[in-house]
Amino acid sequence: MTGKLTLPDTQSLAEQSEDGRLYAPSAARNKGHICDLVAAYAPTGGKALEIASGTGEHVCALAHRLPGLQWQPSDPDPGRRRSIDLHAKAAGLDNIAPAIDLDAATPGWSRTHGGQDLILLVNLLHLIPEKSAKTLIAEAAQALAPGGLFIVYGPFLRDGETTSDGDAKFDASLRAQDPDIGYKDDWDVIDWLQENWLEMVQVVEMPANNLAFVARRP
Repeated sequence: MTGKLTLPDTQSLAEQSEDGRLYAPSAARNKGHICDLVAAYAPTGGKALEIASGTGEHVCALAHRLPGLQWQPSDPDPGRRRSIDLHAKAAGLDNIAPAIDLDAATPGWSRTHGGQDLILLVNLLHLIPEKSAKTLIAEAAQALAPGGLFIVYGPFLRDGETTSDGDAKFDASLRAQDPDIGYKDDWDVIDWLQENWLEMVQVVEMPANNLAFVARRP
């Protein structure tokens, strides 16, 4: 996959007319759980890159919860980058950098975004093809500093199966839009992480049938 990612979740965003910030219902539901997850494993300081930051709600919550980290949000979509920056400005936090244009499914980005102590990816792998997911993981592994953590969160298959009717319907709707996307299998993700010399720290069961993979660069 090359060029900008076109994600099939645009309809889940609502623009606040007063200032242009975007809000995703899923972000409101899961940001507390994601903050708890990241806080349990993240270093106390250093550089943190969030891939596909979307509306910006997550990175603001994380920057508030983990003030010792310098957060770099990113997104390939200019409207979302604007929303991220507006959320960051409203939050008044000095540990969030302006959002950067990053298509993490494009090979080579690790060369200019290396030395990361933490990389976070939330709710993206099911929205991109397998080839793009593998590229993203390979680049993230290269972008980590020694000892750096890569945390991946989202909905996944378990041994090739969905775990609820809702997940089965959502996965089917994604594949109907594009047969190359859809839920990735948990064992495949572990294989892709380990193929890039990352050590598995933990696979964490999360609310709403989500999973989190925590991996470390040696």
